[in-house]
Amino acid sequence: MDAIDIEGKNITGDALLNQRKIADYVVGQRKAHYHFTVKNNQPGLFEDIALYFQDRQQPDFVLCDPPDHGRIEIRKIWTTTELNDYLNFPHVAQAFVIQRESTDKKTGKYSCDIAYGITSRTAEQADPQCVLATNRGHWTIENSCHYIIDWNYHEDRSRIRTGHGPDNITRLRRFAVSVIKSKNGRSVAQKMRQLMLNVRLVFDYLRMTENSSASAFRR
Repeated sequence: MDAIDIEGKNITGDALLNQRKIADYVVGQRKAHYHFTVKNNQPGLFEDIALYFQDRQQPDFVLCDPPDHGRIEIRKIWTTTELNDYLNFPHVAQAFVIQRESTDKKTGKYSCDIAYGITSRTAEQADPQCVLATNRGHWTIENSCHYIIDWNYHEDRSRIRTGHGPDNITRLRRFAVSVIKSKNGRSVAQKMRQLMLNVRLVFDYLRMTENSSASAFRR
């Protein structure tokens, strides 16, 4: 992030990036704010937050999503500043828990997920609705980018591990997905299947020759 101006911005991260050095870098050095998910890789932090919210009462904010994609989703959030001086983590200004309830309209199947987190933004800078919006924004990126990469390229199971190989292949995969998205393709996976079976279609799709078919570009 050294090359990016992040001052005053929210830097979100899943549990893997929930590290003290990263928190110090984001807040102390770059004057930005973090929003981290807390899981068992930080056992003390996780247990303290989970214990505090064990007997939670009415939520601080509730969001009911429209029934898109055949699901009814309700998100509830509770926040607190009472753990700020107790938690062993730098720059904590709020801890929170988010409960996501989902009901499949067709089958009636119900699921409930609980996620804990911390943020360096104070309650004055970010109320519960704002904290929830930041959390949703993180997972929007996760689902629209990382999920597509892993689903189509099985990146989490990649055996490319030495040298600059992992970074280079990741950049190539993201570039390929970006190209497909830039052409308003309805489905990244579907377009990838079409292109990998027809080399000529790849040239047409990228308009790499003078007689490239315009129809391939539009599909």
